[in-house]
Amino acid sequence: MDQLTTVKVALKNTAEGLALFGPQDKFLHLIEAQTQAKIYSREEEIVIQASTAEAEQLQQLFTVLLELIRNNYSLTERDVAYALELAKQMKADQLLDLFKGDIAVTYKGKPIRVKTIGQKQYVNTIKKKDIVFGIGPAGTGKTYIAVVLAVTALKEGKVKRIVLTRPAVEAGESLGFLPGDLQEKVDPYLRPLYDALNDVLGPEQVLKSLERGLIEIAPLAYMRGRTLDDSFIILDEAQNTTPEQMKMFLTRLGFGSKMVITGDVTQIDLPRGKSSGLMEAQRILKHVEEIGFITFAEQDVVRHSLVQKIIIAYNEDKEG
Repeated sequence: MDQLTTVKVALKNTAEGLALFGPQDKFLHLIEAQTQAKIYSREEEIVIQASTAEAEQLQQLFTVLLELIRNNYSLTERDVAYALELAKQMKADQLLDLFKGDIAVTYKGKPIRVKTIGQKQYVNTIKKKDIVFGIGPAGTGKTYIAVVLAVTALKEGKVKRIVLTRPAVEAGESLGFLPGDLQEKVDPYLRPLYDALNDVLGPEQVLKSLERGLIEIAPLAYMRGRTLDDSFIILDEAQNTTPEQMKMFLTRLGFGSKMVITGDVTQIDLPRGKSSGLMEAQRILKHVEEIGFITFAEQDVVRHSLVQKIIIAYNEDKEG
């Protein structure tokens, strides 16, 4: 048995201890369940008794969580579980970077921040590389962040316009049977893209930008035969492209442009026997250095923690 070490983390007041341990000590129980340590709070300090290695990890964990609390960040169970995973590799301090840089501000003036290290890597990769694939489950912010970065690039004059596109296959519906003109037919599929735009620019600005052609939202089929220069192009729901469509899209890249391709390979709505262009691109292009691939995991889901549990349960069932 390792020698037990005692380390202490000083608190400014008892309220900090309560915030650290969570409602009904929920966070404390979560940490204790995954470690061998004894943890308790004494007036204005937290005392950790554990093996030397674990004591160091937990000291880092609590120091990082405290700093987040002091920056008025309200911790969730997800944050604590995520921080604990990182602390086991002595990497919890990376979390502090996440909360330092706002990547943009909503039109109402609220800061938009990355919430996970997966998202942080995604942002850095999009800034560095011209083509980036963001692959992973729903709720990881892959489309939202891409739209936010596109708007920022447009505002800073790095690109002249934004092009947003999705393949028009949705769970079991055919576009042919929807009433109305093309604009009306296309809109329901492109809703998530509009939502993200409205958040950052505000509905009025979005309409103006669409009218002036600064932002274009179109089905993937409309990309054929065009070369897109000085544009920030986002292909969403890319798991539903055919290999031909994906190749067609990727070869539209023009000078001064950036492309972000997002998708979830577990939600393919293509007809049976059709392979996904996203999966094929992943396989064929993985060795091309100038192309970035960011894979989001369940830990990157930023929705309700129950959503994360649902995703995990489905994944386990599929493997079982």
